[in-house]
Amino acid sequence: MSHSFLLKPLLDLTQTRMVDAARRLGELIASEQQGTRKLELLQNYRAEYEARFHDAARNGMSPEAWRNYASFLGRIDEAVAIQAAAVERSRRLTIAGQEAWTEQRNKVKAFDTLQKRFDAGEARKAAQQEQRASDEYAAKRYRDRDDADAP
Repeated sequence: MSHSFLLKPLLDLTQTRMVDAARRLGELIASEQQGTRKLELLQNYRAEYEARFHDAARNGMSPEAWRNYASFLGRIDEAVAIQAAAVERSRRLTIAGQEAWTEQRNKVKAFDTLQKRFDAGEARKAAQQEQRASDEYAAKRYRDRDDADAP
């Protein structure tokens, strides 16, 4: 008589949660990478614009052009700062997602270990029952043989 693993619903639930956590972690990593790429683009654009500003300054420029370059560099710097903060927030969310996934994975491992122990115990019981049945059958055959040989 085989019993079922009573914690199977919890194992299934933790496996589902682990899969969900893994999916969410993948989304967080992708978002962080996208934000990092955007930050790098902004930083590269700022560097290029600053180089143009220096070239124009070397060749001489009007005070109005100077103010325009400086003002635009200030706006790019603001955009870089905002994007850097967004990337940092994204990194923190990714770390939290990694921790959530690890926690779920550990729960799955714990329930999986319990199931393996349960299955091993059930297999041991089944083997003992089979051995008992085999011993009883052998004993019965021996008795039947002795009864047939008796005068």
